Amino acid sequence: MMKRRRFLTLAAAFACAPSLSQADTWSGRALGADVSVTLHGPREMTQKALADVPRLLKNFEQTFSLYQPTSSVSKLNMMGRLRNPNALMRGLMDRADQAYQLTDGGFDPTVQPVWYAMARGRDVGRAQDAIGWHRVRSSDDMIELQTGQALTFNGIAQGFATDVMRLLLAKHGAKQALINIGEQAAMGGPFTLGLEDPEHGHIGTRELSDRAVATSSPGALRFGDHSHILSPKGDTPRWSTVSIEAQSATFADALSTAAVFMDEDALKRLKVRANLHRITTVDAEANIRTI
Repeated sequence: MMKRRRFLTLAAAFACAPSLSQADTWSGRALGADVSVTLHGPREMTQKALADVPRLLKNFEQTFSLYQPTSSVSKLNMMGRLRNPNALMRGLMDRADQAYQLTDGGFDPTVQPVWYAMARGRDVGRAQDAIGWHRVRSSDDMIELQTGQALTFNGIAQGFATDVMRLLLAKHGAKQALINIGEQAAMGGPFTLGLEDPEHGHIGTRELSDRAVATSSPGALRFGDHSHILSPKGDTPRWSTVSIEAQSATFADALSTAAVFMDEDALKRLKVRANLHRITTVDAEANIRTI
């Protein structure tokens, strides 16, 4: 399974208003995160929809898991190229490129060699020389890495899976659902969620309706002096936690990863550029800012 590159601390305080119809829930684990899908509606519809959930998640793991040697991304990292990438891989490559552009390179899946070096006690400086999403070559027929490069989609794949899950449930006729694949996404609502910081604990609540939210906390895991959230530019995290609310779980996921390295002015520009609903930051002194 995919090991989390960051720690998502947004958890459901309660799923939805009591007035909603009967709810059914599927729960399990995928992409390095605990997964739950709570669906409201007629039992026949909810059971059919939830039966498709594990199949969808299996497809994502077979494509993006760094811990399955036969996954698409593992093959790409091992061989340096991947012929005829599947639709999921092509779709996520496009979205990763958009996130890279929106953050001026702050989100970059080519940080994986640095992760390897940190985890194995090797030369981090040398690994940083391989970073550079702009050097990756991608088409419908081939994805090709440059010497020393490797990719990780840990900071975006969970959000992408969340968005695809919403499409799957909508095809079954679902209108009220709460999806948690590390990120949270609401169909309908409102859903009340509790926001937590690993250092400061519970810091507030958010109501979510027909939107997604993703949260990044650099201090949740460290390698010595290094955060587990890696900046492709070698920057130090500025925030204890950043939470981003947006229509797209994919971009909430990716942009919250990069946002922990951005100052307040950069976050304001990102909010406008990416058409985000809200950005919440928590600093080292537990001060909360909403942008």
